[in-house]
Amino acid sequence: MLLGNPEEIKRVAAQQGVELGAGVTIIDSDAVRENYVARLVELRGAKGMTEVVAREKLQDSVYLGTMMLEANEVDGLVSGAVHTTANTIVPPFQIIKTAPGTSIVSSIFFMLLPDQVLVYGDCAINPDPTAEQLAEIAIQSADSAAAFGIEPRVAMISYSTGESGKGADVDKVREATKLAQEKRPDLIIDGPLQYDAAIMENVAASKAPNSPVAGKATVFVFPDLNTGNTTYKAVQRSADLVSIGPMLQGMRKPVNDLSRGALVDDIVYTVALTAIQSGQEQN
Repeated sequence: MLLGNPEEIKRVAAQQGVELGAGVTIIDSDAVRENYVARLVELRGAKGMTEVVAREKLQDSVYLGTMMLEANEVDGLVSGAVHTTANTIVPPFQIIKTAPGTSIVSSIFFMLLPDQVLVYGDCAINPDPTAEQLAEIAIQSADSAAAFGIEPRVAMISYSTGESGKGADVDKVREATKLAQEKRPDLIIDGPLQYDAAIMENVAASKAPNSPVAGKATVFVFPDLNTGNTTYKAVQRSADLVSIGPMLQGMRKPVNDLSRGALVDDIVYTVALTAIQSGQEQN
């Protein structure tokens, strides 16, 4: 479904030589906006939401799309090509909320290497997660990997491997690893591991010979947003590979963000991910 001004959508499609086939439904924002005013006031009234404010909020297509998702009229939401990440995720945080048993929303990227797919998290949402939050990100990322057919072997990435390093940053990763292992003993999680020890067997043999993850990690959990975002972009650009994401984890319903620099392929991949997520939830 495409949400917006039908004439504008058709005009842009014609300019780009895109045929909007029978499988594409265009929803006129102006025609449906009033349908969600009362429900938005009901949901957010305790936070000061009035009908006047609700109508103003619903001028934003992300708010409107989120209300359609809340009403089960659509199965997922993709936004961000012309919105900031905050604009995309704040309405779902307020209205859709997190999944049961979840305390944090995080993200992953699927990195499409020539011979395998790796999962990187969290590269888009949480600037400096605590050890507890990092443990939850690791578990979410492992579960997402498994849901997409990737056997999760989770490496908790740090500047130090094993017990060799000291300091607050590596201690946080060490604690997060312990918490994740205790919470989900069924998952294969190890850390702290340096990136090369996590991915290269020859390095793993010398730095972490007894690790069940080192040298064969499929899920890489970075200690903070600075490290995660920089690493994913460096690998993507330097290796000239396709990265799909960010895919958000921990929401009650599928909501995904796009980069404002997203290309057509990026949008297509993200829509496909969202469709798969919604199908998994329905099953």
